[in-house]
Amino acid sequence: MTCVFALVNPVAAELCYRLEQHLQGLRERVMKEKILVIDDEKVILQLTSMILKNRGYAVKTAESGPDGLEILEKEHFPLVLLDYMMPVMNGMTVLQQIRENHPKTYVIMFTGKGSEEVAVELMKAGASDYVLKPFNNQDLLDRIENVLRIRRIELHNKELRAERERLLREIEEWNQELENRVAQKSAELEQAQMEIIQAEKLAALGHLSGGMAHEIRNPLNSISLFAQILHAGLQGNSDLKEYPEKILTEVDRIDDILIKLLNASRRPRGEMRRVSVAEEVDRALAIFDVQIAAQGIRVVKNFQTTPPPIEADPQEIAQIFNNIIANSLYEMQHGGELRIEVNHDPETIMVDISDTGGGVPEENLYRIFDPFFTTKSRGTGLGLSVVLRIVNNYGGKVKLDSLEGEGTTFHIRLPVQPPVS
Repeated sequence: MTCVFALVNPVAAELCYRLEQHLQGLRERVMKEKILVIDDEKVILQLTSMILKNRGYAVKTAESGPDGLEILEKEHFPLVLLDYMMPVMNGMTVLQQIRENHPKTYVIMFTGKGSEEVAVELMKAGASDYVLKPFNNQDLLDRIENVLRIRRIELHNKELRAERERLLREIEEWNQELENRVAQKSAELEQAQMEIIQAEKLAALGHLSGGMAHEIRNPLNSISLFAQILHAGLQGNSDLKEYPEKILTEVDRIDDILIKLLNASRRPRGEMRRVSVAEEVDRALAIFDVQIAAQGIRVVKNFQTTPPPIEADPQEIAQIFNNIIANSLYEMQHGGELRIEVNHDPETIMVDISDTGGGVPEENLYRIFDPFFTTKSRGTGLGLSVVLRIVNNYGGKVKLDSLEGEGTTFHIRLPVQPPVS
């Protein structure tokens, strides 16, 4: 189509272009589907092709079932007109193969046997309709258009069902992701709340321990002084002089407990200098060499990287690993494996210390860092509180994973500090 006005008027040219595009769209929408006709009678093929082409359908023909199936393998057809009675391969066999291998291709059967038994047999086999020979042209066209309309509706419904299933799967995935996020955030909130509670406990312990240490040490000094006087006065009496010695030993033990108590809450830092975390781990292991050998414990070190040194009190960093390793060795008195992994990234130094001991019962997991909490027959329950206090003071995190009967892993995380200029 050519618009004469387009030669003189740009607006008319634009309108003409839009009209041609619209007409092209209409032509595409009214184009009929392709139809394959399979029949061993050439007259039927010619007559059917002429009728369908006049109606606007694109038509191909095949004179046998195998030829028709070969064409279907190479090209898609929405509809097949298929003769029921054919030599070599009958229509029923061809119909079954089409339904099995080309489920989106619908089939209308031609048959000269007009009986209800045949109709029921064809419909059960998957035919969409059947036409009796000789057929009325208009009746054939009406049946074809009806089957194609049903095909479009059914395929559209299948697409809608598939889309519905896809959306349901997406919704399920979203719900699962939401549940995972809620669980993660709940765990993070619970962890944060536990850290706040632990910090409050340490703060309360700090107030208590400072005053208590002062009040206890005054009479303790007096006891120690009098015990020393008694000890000096009983030098000639071998039966009695051991009692002042026992008193002095117990005084020292009480004083040691007070020192641990103060360390768990707050401890004035010593000299700050550059400290290598990896070296402090090695030093801690060296301290326990004899105990490790005596208990038959296998040590596995995996230093994946060497973290940069941090500005810290070396005694405090050493105390972190001393206390945790001592705790692990206590849990493996009859042998086991102590695994230490060291790694770091640009922001964090990571140290994981694992043992194969008895583990921590689930009900004790949230109390393990509490001051005075211990499951040991002897001990103050302050060792892990000291670890928590030190790690927190350096802006780090410490947590543990444990299963009763399977061992425990302590995860220590310390921030990488910027290099000193």
